[in-house]
Amino acid sequence: MPTTHHVLTPEALTMIDTIARSGSFAAAARELGKVPSALTYSVRQLEDALDVLLFDRRSRQARFTAAGTELLNEGRRLLAESAAVAHRVKRVASGWETQLSIAVDDVISRSTLFDLCEAFYALQPHGKPHSLGGGAADGGNPGRHGDGPGDGPGTRLKLRTEVLAGTWEALVSGQADLAIGVGMSSPPPLLALEPLGEMAFVFAISPHHPLAGATAPIDDVELLRHRAVAVADTAQRLSPLTVNLLPGQDVLTVSNMAAKIEALLRALGCGFVPEAAVREHLASGRLVTRRTQRPNPPAKLGYAWRCGNARRERASLGLGLQWWLKQLATAATRRALLERQAAPPGA
Repeated sequence: MPTTHHVLTPEALTMIDTIARSGSFAAAARELGKVPSALTYSVRQLEDALDVLLFDRRSRQARFTAAGTELLNEGRRLLAESAAVAHRVKRVASGWETQLSIAVDDVISRSTLFDLCEAFYALQPHGKPHSLGGGAADGGNPGRHGDGPGDGPGTRLKLRTEVLAGTWEALVSGQADLAIGVGMSSPPPLLALEPLGEMAFVFAISPHHPLAGATAPIDDVELLRHRAVAVADTAQRLSPLTVNLLPGQDVLTVSNMAAKIEALLRALGCGFVPEAAVREHLASGRLVTRRTQRPNPPAKLGYAWRCGNARRERASLGLGLQWWLKQLATAATRRALLERQAAPPGA
């Protein structure tokens, strides 16, 4: 007797699907190019191997039992997954990565990042996008224009949010292939680094915070008397970074920039935040800025990737990573990643 392993073949699952679609054994046999008796024999072999009845023999139509319905549904899922695997394998053979992992610092514009994801998924198999109404950098919505989503490159994107040294660590440890928003330090061997641009930070507080009444630049002695709000560095192995925190200062630590801004709005502390991220809050008066005596130069950020060879030739990279690097090479995309922050709810 055939075993379950030998009878649950793509051909058998296709047969069950054909019977369901055609509505009868005779119609399915014609579609599959078999005589009805051969199709009936194949079904009985499948039932014997599974030790279940797949069809209700009391009906003249191809009526499934509960077990038959389950096999039909699971079989269709397996056939779809099998086709998807074959699709991805063909794409990998053509140079597209199976998966591309991208580490993004928490200060980078999420709306621009997802515009880039939409444009990436809209690529046709040969790497060219469908007709788009607007690009990622200029605020267009690539995934909602043209003739449809297309087949795409077959590369699975994996996005991870990091903070400060954690963004570098994801790349160095091999957990990411591309890192956006890293500090402009000298990259380790086999990593390439390009400038993304400068991000302006402001010292922001609630108008109800005690420091809101300050008229002169606030010195460190005065800052030390007030709680700071800080986003925790996500690095686990590299030395975590602390920025604009004073020794002995009370600190409320949160997990991301959105939580930090919420804490500032509630007057739970003070801190430096990207100007673009709080622009709407500043315009509405929900937050105010004050000058500090400590220097506050803009942060110089970059993007880095695993190049895999000492010569750093981009032609040797996967096509997915090459596409992302091409987008990052444009000034409009870099500017949008640094400045195009989403407006807060109700703004």
